[in-house]
Amino acid sequence: MNETARTLFDELALWVEQGVLRALDLALARFVQREAAEQDPAVLLAVALVSERNGHGHVCLDLGDALAHPETLLASDTERPPEPGVHDALTARLAGLDPAAWAARLGASSAVCDLANSGDDGCAPLVLAGTPRRPLLYLRRYWRYERIIEQGIAQRLARPQPLDPARLRPLLADLFPAEHGDPWQQIACVLAARSPFAVITGGPGTGKTTTVVRLLALLQGLALAADRAPLRIRLAAPTGKAAARLNASIAPRVADLPVAESLRATIPTAVSTLHRLLGPIPDSRAFRHHARNPLDADLVVVDEASMVDVELMAALIEALRPETALVLLGDKDQLASVEAGAVLGDLCRRASAGHYTEATATWVGAACGQSLPPETLDDAGTPLDQAIAMLRHSYRFRAEGGIGALAQRINTEPAPTRAEVQALFGAPQQEALGVIAELAVRTPDDPALINLVVSGYRGYLRRMREQAPTAAADNTEIDDWARAVLAAHGEFQLLAALRHGPWGVAGLNARIGDWLTRAGLLDGTDHAWFAGRPVLITRNDYGLRLMNGDIGIALETPLRDADGGHRRVLRVAFPHPDGDDAIRWVLPSRLQAVETVFAMTVHKSQGSEFTHTALALPDHPTPVLTRELIYTGITRARERFTLIHQHPRVLEAALRRRVRRVSGLRLGTNDEEQRS
Repeated sequence: MNETARTLFDELALWVEQGVLRALDLALARFVQREAAEQDPAVLLAVALVSERNGHGHVCLDLGDALAHPETLLASDTERPPEPGVHDALTARLAGLDPAAWAARLGASSAVCDLANSGDDGCAPLVLAGTPRRPLLYLRRYWRYERIIEQGIAQRLARPQPLDPARLRPLLADLFPAEHGDPWQQIACVLAARSPFAVITGGPGTGKTTTVVRLLALLQGLALAADRAPLRIRLAAPTGKAAARLNASIAPRVADLPVAESLRATIPTAVSTLHRLLGPIPDSRAFRHHARNPLDADLVVVDEASMVDVELMAALIEALRPETALVLLGDKDQLASVEAGAVLGDLCRRASAGHYTEATATWVGAACGQSLPPETLDDAGTPLDQAIAMLRHSYRFRAEGGIGALAQRINTEPAPTRAEVQALFGAPQQEALGVIAELAVRTPDDPALINLVVSGYRGYLRRMREQAPTAAADNTEIDDWARAVLAAHGEFQLLAALRHGPWGVAGLNARIGDWLTRAGLLDGTDHAWFAGRPVLITRNDYGLRLMNGDIGIALETPLRDADGGHRRVLRVAFPHPDGDDAIRWVLPSRLQAVETVFAMTVHKSQGSEFTHTALALPDHPTPVLTRELIYTGITRARERFTLIHQHPRVLEAALRRRVRRVSGLRLGTNDEEQRS
């Protein structure tokens, strides 16, 4: 190793000590130096940085962005901004480079496959892709995931269904009576009906589930009218909680469809998790279903698609037969997936503006009689634009106040000011609009916060105690009780932006256990497991069929001994993974990756809804706090939202910051649109 490389590694090791680089990132750079005999510090630094970016959710390293904004790199794992000297040192390391020169040095390395100049050798651990104006460096597997997604979608967009719009009209007339007021639901249906790939996006309460149920009825109606067999349709969601929500909401909507029973019977209501759909292989990243063993389905619908990371989306698309259609549902403005990628956000980058061609507008008009607004027309629209519909009217929240107005303003450009947001909290509240409240506290143990949390969790803990089954209770009674406790637990949830510190979930969970014990609602939290403990699965456990994000509650249940006596045993109750009414019971000793969730991170709350959601902001600005995080926290609330903060300036800083995950997913967009 030459002296310049050794000096670089000393600096990288210091950054690991300071918590701005992972040991994994340093190890990868050392691996490349050792195995490829790489000595160029610009190459080795790029290797460490692309790994660091993957750890923060980015699919690749944008060389131009890194040079223009080095302060966005090396985010601290303590959730505080790194020391100023770190970025000074990084800036010095990058001095004298420009994107083209950096790309050229990377392309000269045997560890990097330069697609523009040498093609893909299939061996190099890193891939240099993108365009001359926007060079992108990938770890190979992430480059492969993006290409699978891009190719799978492009192939579907290249073969729209040969569909006569006249065939849709009678079915649409039944599914959308004249009094139905939202044209975008019809538009979404007809766009998705003619495309083997489609996206339906929209905020909370805009009718995504209602729309997809009508879409399924439309597609099955077309198949039956042509004397074909009903389509084989599979419904999925990223987590067990999201699958349960979709299952609970889709069945009544199918029952209410104004169609013949024979058609209604062809529409599925069972929802599985994506992992279960694909068939996980224990102790492996691979799935049972893949390109050589594809899913047996004509159509796959995925809800809460914003939660699907680039690896899982690639696995899904690879498991589809070429003729299988795919429909994604989700809110493009929610937080992106926990793991790398923001696939739904990338696909919906142009959704608000529409970009529909005149040909699409003519086809939509002929199919359903709706006119696309002039401002959504663009003859330069891409094939992807023609397959995306954004629902714009919220049936749950009206825009004139409450939760709906707050979510809309948070999400609208230009960024709202703190005064604008606080004016919404100060406006007269109406139950019908979703009540919003602001709770200013002085400390993390403020009596007002304690009162809010204790009141919020009192309901499920009282139900746990007061309705506890007797020793004579049978399994049905015990399951009914557990189901009621789980439902009551969903009435309130405290969310946090951070994991660590007094305002992080770790500190909040410890204190909340004490607060509830002092209030007489818990018998104590001195032991790791106690009755009433809500837990979150943090790692997929395929043996137990529990997925990351599943929530259960520890409950004491009566158990009959072999000699006829009774004792009480602590078990953890989980809803069934496919959203039906069954309860799964698991002994605590079998749960290896769980954490208490009196407080939950906003990321982990995705796919869930609670009657009352409270969001606790930390006492200092942090890169984790963004408008997307605030918006996601707000939209977890069905009826009531409370914002808790210690310093108003923290909210102000969050409102100015947007999430932008770097990827190379193109599908017709240009470099500037990808950067926006």
